[in-house]
Amino acid sequence: MIEAGSLIRSLSGRPAARNFHTFVINEIGLGIVTGKFPVGSILASDAAMMDTYGVSRTVLREALKTLEAKGMIEARPKVGTRVSPASRWSFFDPQVLSWHFYARPDRRFFESVFDIRQALETRAVKLASERRTAEHVRLMKYWLHQMDMSDGNHEAHGLACLEIHKAIAESSGNSLLRSVTGIVELTLALALKSILEAEGTNYLSASLSAHDALINAIERADSVSTSAALDSIIAMDASQAMTLHR
Repeated sequence: MIEAGSLIRSLSGRPAARNFHTFVINEIGLGIVTGKFPVGSILASDAAMMDTYGVSRTVLREALKTLEAKGMIEARPKVGTRVSPASRWSFFDPQVLSWHFYARPDRRFFESVFDIRQALETRAVKLASERRTAEHVRLMKYWLHQMDMSDGNHEAHGLACLEIHKAIAESSGNSLLRSVTGIVELTLALALKSILEAEGTNYLSASLSAHDALINAIERADSVSTSAALDSIIAMDASQAMTLHR
């Protein structure tokens, strides 16, 4: 599993794995997504991978089972462990999504992930404007204040922003919409990564203003303004993320 917010925290550098099991999963999973281990290729033998990653057979096999559950590899007797086609990968898995943050920018993938975010969050904010409680709104406003107080700190801004979107998903009352968190974090991290590599952008202040408008619309139960504010936020994030592909 990957903790929510860990991708945004990695803007200052790829985080260290918590244990050997996670380390092996990350190394192989990232290798698959980045093309180090191409689709259709056969991974090295257990003995070779044990030596490469410095782990026991038990740790290695547990890691491979986890990757197989994510649809990324398939073990076959007398054949070995083959890298599965991307069509079988569990893209809603936050860990699989996070590996794409480190991969070479892929415009088609970026477009796909923003399309899904648009579809899921459009429904989430509509329900939030109908079902939010005073406590939900209070929580959103608290994290909006944290965004305002981030004072140009990209990580603090991003984490506070993510918490707002988590609160919106929670206030929708639809437990399945909480799965949008991993997608929101990836798209947000990509946008933040792009401004770290650029100069003269007003993204942080524009993002703050757009989220202010979104929360106020949710509080007023104004579904039209809520949808418009969300569209502005997603378009802004997408525009920034796409600059990574240039």
